[in-house]
Amino acid sequence: MMTSNFIVDVNEADFEFEVIAYSQNTPVLVDFWASWCQPCRHLTPILEGLANEMQGAFRLARVNVDENPNLALRYGVRSIPTVKAFVQGQVVAEFVGLQPEARIREFIQNLMPPSPAALALEKAYSLLAEQQWDEAESLFRDLEDQEGLRPAVQLGLLKSVLAQGRGGEAALILRDFPPSREFSSAEKMRPLVEALVKYERNELPNETDLDATFINAIRLARRGNLEAAMDGLLDILRQDKRYRNDLARQVMLGILELYDPNDPTARQYRNELGMVLF
Repeated sequence: MMTSNFIVDVNEADFEFEVIAYSQNTPVLVDFWASWCQPCRHLTPILEGLANEMQGAFRLARVNVDENPNLALRYGVRSIPTVKAFVQGQVVAEFVGLQPEARIREFIQNLMPPSPAALALEKAYSLLAEQQWDEAESLFRDLEDQEGLRPAVQLGLLKSVLAQGRGGEAALILRDFPPSREFSSAEKMRPLVEALVKYERNELPNETDLDATFINAIRLARRGNLEAAMDGLLDILRQDKRYRNDLARQVMLGILELYDPNDPTARQYRNELGMVLF
């Protein structure tokens, strides 16, 4: 078996020190195994590889159950391999049997404290939910400098820029948006982005009274007055549900995408949109 600074063999005599005490500061994965266990021969190398790869983010402690039956009894090990995760002296998670490496990696990641970048991303999205667009943008810009085109960062940046009415900048973000699960949310905002860009270029059609109302709604959105913009779009839809090949509805959905899903204002406007359309 592989050994390193991050991997130890423990027994009944030193378990309290090597696992319980050590886990007060660093997560410890205890691998209960036996030499006759076939799945153990496949699982243990995976755990050892991850322990070395993560360079001390967690410790791997190996317990031979044949040599340490009291530890197996104490922690209710009924089948091997069993892996138990200790944090601050307590078992916080476990799994039994051979698992795919990807699942084991996820299991370990869930034990890790959130990184500074993860905390900053959570804070930035919290600011978005509170509609503090400028402050959110500043955090997303910092994260972009650190992490490049990370989809979650780019989506937050797109929303914060759009909510401030900056269509040209939003178009650049959307143009380079990376393939990801966030992509579909970004695409819902494309009609709003395109309408803002056309407004800035004075390219929106202005042939009818509804066109004038639409231009005014985009002007309001550009100023960050999103609720007034949606009021204008609803007025258009009350008169023409298919205005300009569904443009008003699509732009309104783009504006709603800027809001937190649980925001009461967004819920109200979604309900009004549904009543107008159906």
